[in-house]
Amino acid sequence: QVQLVESGGGLVEPGGSLRLSCALSGSSSGLWAMGWYRQAPGKQRELVANIAAASSTNYANAVKGRFTISRDDDRNTVYLQMNSLKPEDTAVYYCKANHRVFKSIEYWGQGTQVTVSS
Repeated sequence: QVQLVESGGGLVEPGGSLRLSCALSGSSSGLWAMGWYRQAPGKQRELVANIAAASSTNYANAVKGRFTISRDDDRNTVYLQMNSLKPEDTAVYYCKANHRVFKSIEYWGQGTQVTVSS
């Protein structure tokens, strides 16, 4: 059974930085395309960034130039470096894994809260 565990969330002031981590267990992360999503109160869950292979990344317009997604398959971990954070980045951030071959197979983490406030 694949499990995803996020960490690194917290409270940060506007303009600050955080790095989220998502550790995958029960499989090799190289088999999975990984993504970060977020859900703010009263809003739908939205894609933040995803990464298939190391050089294949995709970002939401709202975070381009501020967030960077990366992966370390030796550590079975995907990261989201978030810089120049804004209050509108406040949300619960979720990690998602999609099998690269059997694309309908997906798993979600439990989420980590990011709050940007002064």
